[in-house]
Amino acid sequence: MLDDLLGRTELKERIAELEAERERLRAQLDAEQERRSEAARKRQDAEERINRLEDRIADLEGKLDGDSGEAVEVGFRHESAVRGRRLEAVLSQLESFEAGAESVLTAYVDESAPEEVRDLLGERAALVSRAAPCLVCADDAGLLAAALRPPVAPEPFVTWGDRPEVDRAWLAPTGRFALALVRSDVFAVGVYEGDERVDFEGFASDVKSDHSKGGFSQARFERLRDEQIAAHVDRCTETLADVDADRLYVTGDRRLVGEVAADADATAAVDATGDPEPALADAFDEFWTVRLYGL
Repeated sequence: MLDDLLGRTELKERIAELEAERERLRAQLDAEQERRSEAARKRQDAEERINRLEDRIADLEGKLDGDSGEAVEVGFRHESAVRGRRLEAVLSQLESFEAGAESVLTAYVDESAPEEVRDLLGERAALVSRAAPCLVCADDAGLLAAALRPPVAPEPFVTWGDRPEVDRAWLAPTGRFALALVRSDVFAVGVYEGDERVDFEGFASDVKSDHSKGGFSQARFERLRDEQIAAHVDRCTETLADVDADRLYVTGDRRLVGEVAADADATAAVDATGDPEPALADAFDEFWTVRLYGL
């Protein structure tokens, strides 16, 4: 009542309105400053990218001006097969590599190098086509330039970031998966958690060898052998249907792998021979061996 008489109520309401307006304007100002900061960051990133591209253009123009017309032969800086601890070390090095924003290219190339890879690597892009199918990791400063042939191929892609974008499941045993070996008379399948086998099943079938024709005619021998192999493949397929794993990789004889691998996540022809269990161990090592190329 006293406030009403003294005119304070109206003043208090006006003060509240002004304070609300002040907070609204302050929030608007903060948002505008944040927007300008983000715009400045993007502009700076774009300028850095332009500078890198201009340097690359100047480098290529210099090579063009100095070209004598003779073909320049390029070769891999190094080439090796890595697995186990050595593969782990290579992947750790890739994962630790870091550079500026949008300065590291990662690409999966199934045949010929795409335009972005050619622009970045210049004449050395021909090596990518030679290594394909392969995973390419390179930066625009020339500090990193490598290709790896992954056992589990992703879909072709090209991406830029501040580090290589590599999924370990493409290159090394991770998570829960099954790996099978299928040959004309031998089958083995293991379920793995990473590189540790937690389950196994294998068998050898009675399939006539090329040296056991005996008194059979050639045609009858080949027919009987084909029937035995077909029965063996059916048994392999039935066994694989009962395997409990997140992913399935099938290795072995190239022709037979195609018959049993309809649902496989990856396949590979391997030379593993012998009894089922040691042959599977050899197939596992061969499948998870990665070809590494220095570009």
